[in-house]
Amino acid sequence: MSGLYDPLTYDNLMAGLVVHFERRPRVQLSDVTDIHGPGIYSLFYAGAHDAYGPISGRSIPIYVGKAVPPGARTGAAVDVAAPALQRRISEHARSLNEVHSLEAADFKCRYMPVVPVWITLAERFLIDHYKPIWNLQLDGFGNHDPGAGRRQGEASWWDTLHPGRAWADKLRQVKTAAEASRRVNRFFKEKRPARRPGGGMRVVRRTSSAPRSR
Repeated sequence: MSGLYDPLTYDNLMAGLVVHFERRPRVQLSDVTDIHGPGIYSLFYAGAHDAYGPISGRSIPIYVGKAVPPGARTGAAVDVAAPALQRRISEHARSLNEVHSLEAADFKCRYMPVVPVWITLAERFLIDHYKPIWNLQLDGFGNHDPGAGRRQGEASWWDTLHPGRAWADKLRQVKTAAEASRRVNRFFKEKRPARRPGGGMRVVRRTSSAPRSR
């Protein structure tokens, strides 16, 4: 029978997760300390970089990520008390302070510990809902150093626009900063920041029938 509410559909599960996630406070990246457990998080930018003017200082995540507990990828017993979120967010802070065009002080973070089995799905929900530019158009921010013997790959779009990570600067520079900037500009032209009920913000695709925000 059509029209019956099903709380377990993808969209309804996503909506419930987002509501719960947005109840968590946003804090300065430098204030993310003493967190125990794995989970999900989002980063918010409030700096002066020209590329991110449409979202700077607004409640629109620039990046969404996850932190899984040790052993999760190998199927071994996991330690849910390990500071997986703390370590991952600290890695991001170091990356931001290494590059030439960004500073960790210009970022805030929202995070939420999650039962390990749901972490990957929860991250997907947040990406589908917010459509963060560093996840969809400027990938590579969350990459790790591949190691001295495995640096034959190309530098990511993120590292092309934001050079400075020592290990990433040793990768092959195939892309150009101009190309990366064009990707960012196209993203914000095709999608616009739009208000939604509840006071949060998300990026939605502009259609001919949707009124322009003024």
